[in-house]
Amino acid sequence: MTGTGPVLAIDVGGTKLAAGLVEPGGRLAAAAQTATPAELDAEGLWRTLDALASRVLAEAGLTPAGLSGVGCGCGGPMKWPAGIVSPLNIPAWRDFPLAARLAGRFGGLPVRLHNDAICMAAGEHWRGAGRGRSAMLGMVISTGVGGGLVLDGKLVSGASGNAGHVGHVVVDPAGPPCVCGGRGCLEAIARGPALAAWAQEQGWRPGRPGVTARDLAADAEQGHPIALAAMRRAGRAIGIAIASATHLCDLEVVAIGGGLAQAWSLLLRPLEQALREHLGLDYARGVRVVPAALGQSAGLIGAAALLLAGDRYWPGPG
Repeated sequence: MTGTGPVLAIDVGGTKLAAGLVEPGGRLAAAAQTATPAELDAEGLWRTLDALASRVLAEAGLTPAGLSGVGCGCGGPMKWPAGIVSPLNIPAWRDFPLAARLAGRFGGLPVRLHNDAICMAAGEHWRGAGRGRSAMLGMVISTGVGGGLVLDGKLVSGASGNAGHVGHVVVDPAGPPCVCGGRGCLEAIARGPALAAWAQEQGWRPGRPGVTARDLAADAEQGHPIALAAMRRAGRAIGIAIASATHLCDLEVVAIGGGLAQAWSLLLRPLEQALREHLGLDYARGVRVVPAALGQSAGLIGAAALLLAGDRYWPGPG
């Protein structure tokens, strides 16, 4: 990477769009976010993201010339490293050339784009819960469930850039259908909208439109039995998926972020119980499962790490 200015970091998810400025040392100097609009078409969504990034720059008194580059995390799947995105939870974008649009908008600055959960994992490994560790899984549990892998101290992208997608580990072969076309995936059970829908089917706030996993977690905190059952169901599914990933990748740390991770106290007990039941091999039992140390900033800091620490977190060209 050339230049000594900050990196414009962008995080595109099914729930929110975020943009920020990350300094070369990894400090998030400024940030803003907005809800991901569900009603807009592809160009309308692009304009919303452009306006958010422009606002962050204007409030900092910067122009694109003052940046070192643009790092972006976006929900998957995507064609990587070309940066053509088709996020499962953002229907407006199908084969949308996000990396090329960012490069055009920001005057030919270096642009690096990866899966949003992979960026979260990079951020947590660089400056968060996985710092100094060799093997880490980062998980984002929100509108969808994604993940990113760091092995031997470096980000793993896989053949198509989608390595670490723990949301589509099967945790219940007889479970519900998933948006990916499979059945019983972790995402089909633990993503926020699916969790709220399951609870409503069991009698929690029946017939009420617009209820969310945040509402569900709040009711669980108050002891609502169906809400508690839903959180136990999610925690158990997460624990089973982590056990499988740990056996496969010999993990030291799993860092969990995203909106549902805000209900950490509700998820932890069923998650740890499932881990104890399914971690059968001695080498796997030392894995630590922790909340993301960088919180909601992990994705932005990780997107910047694609440029600022590219020797570890950018296995693509350029």
